[in-house]
Amino acid sequence: MGVTTFADEQTCPVAPSRIFKASIVDSHNLIPKLIPQAIKSIEFVQGNRGTGSINHIYFAEGIEVKFEASPNGGSTTSKVTSKYFTKGDFVLKEEDINAGKERIGMYNVVEAHLLQNPDACA
Repeated sequence: MGVTTFADEQTCPVAPSRIFKASIVDSHNLIPKLIPQAIKSIEFVQGNRGTGSINHIYFAEGIEVKFEASPNGGSTTSKVTSKYFTKGDFVLKEEDINAGKERIGMYNVVEAHLLQNPDACA
């Protein structure tokens, strides 16, 4: 088995707390509307979908994201790492990695939504 890792980093003008809230905390509402292909499924485990509820959000496979404040006054740096675990003699091709890179576009859509809607996820 081999492991191929891809990492990318992007900066945007939206505060980390808003990106996190939109992409993670409120993702069960926002992401299916903006990018339905990014969510595999949502399972509500406990509660009524309000504060204190517990849910499992299953993003499309291969998505791992970290949000950090950057030193330029509150902009967000999102770091995306994708790890591909191959079986046997399978060799990962460049086009396979490029398909994974397209998932990063999800955060560009969320960023655009938040910039157009300054009160959203504030």
